[in-house]
Amino acid sequence: MITHPAPAPTLEPLEPGAEWRARDIADPRQWTYRLTDADVAELEAALAHARSSCADVLDITREDFPLPTLADTIRRFEDELIDGRGFQLISGLPVERISDADASAIYWGIGTHLGWPQNKHGHLLGDVTDQGRYASDPTARGNELGPVGMPYHSDGSDLVGLMCLRKAKSGGISTVANAVLAHNEMVRTRPDLAAVLYQPAIYDLRGEEQPGHAPTYEMPVFARYRDRLFVRYIRPYIESARRHPGVPPISAAQREAFDLLDRMCRDPDFNVYMDLQPGDMQFINNYHVLHARTAFEDHPEPGRKRFLKRLWLETRKLTDRPPHLRLTGAKAWWARQRTRAS
Repeated sequence: MITHPAPAPTLEPLEPGAEWRARDIADPRQWTYRLTDADVAELEAALAHARSSCADVLDITREDFPLPTLADTIRRFEDELIDGRGFQLISGLPVERISDADASAIYWGIGTHLGWPQNKHGHLLGDVTDQGRYASDPTARGNELGPVGMPYHSDGSDLVGLMCLRKAKSGGISTVANAVLAHNEMVRTRPDLAAVLYQPAIYDLRGEEQPGHAPTYEMPVFARYRDRLFVRYIRPYIESARRHPGVPPISAAQREAFDLLDRMCRDPDFNVYMDLQPGDMQFINNYHVLHARTAFEDHPEPGRKRFLKRLWLETRKLTDRPPHLRLTGAKAWWARQRTRAS
């Protein structure tokens, strides 16, 4: 069912302290933390502790993964993710000498110190690799796609993490764009189009709807809640929603607004590229930063193919969200897992 448009919001720039331009973050040392030998030893000790009590990596909690020194550093990362530039890179996990399973468990453990692992479908630690799916497939998810590039978008969580285990032969470069700057510039220069993005857009559920429920849902691209900006944007899902009966075409105003947002994200002044190396962990605030990926050529050998792990997190730092973005089920799912483990 199509709902009536929401009341016109009061349009003004939001959270200017979270704006940045490429020149402001040109030095990767500003947003990269290189793990020291002592950090790696602490992570390996935490993993050994967690393995002694948890048979399944998904059962590991923050308490099971003690980081007496690194925990304070990770808390500072969370502050930067929510109130600062919105992304952070952690590099130097020695994946060349530890197994994929152990690297993934360490990555999960770091994630538990940033927030609650969260995905309403329970796919908490996902694989990002070529699974032979194509962008033209309306049921394909982004982490399943082949070597095509991906446009700027956000994921369905507060934070998203990516850990690189193996790189592609070439390409597959990660890039992030400042959605706060895009919103504020649009408000300043094209408030008419910004207002369009505050109205609900219709998204495709891509076959993940519950039986008997509608195959689409509605959500605005921009939302203001208690003077914070919340952005949720996945244009391919907006486009593919038109395949369902009764879904109206994208309006001319919507298309113009989407096109402007896409151009802003592609503007070199709004984004930064990261060539993730094996052992690198990237964390992003989905509400303030959109991310994309360039096309890639993969290695032909199965054991060398591009392989990343994805983690969705519900941050503890955000105590409230707009009603359409309130996360439910993460803590309940976690509690169920702990109950089963005990």
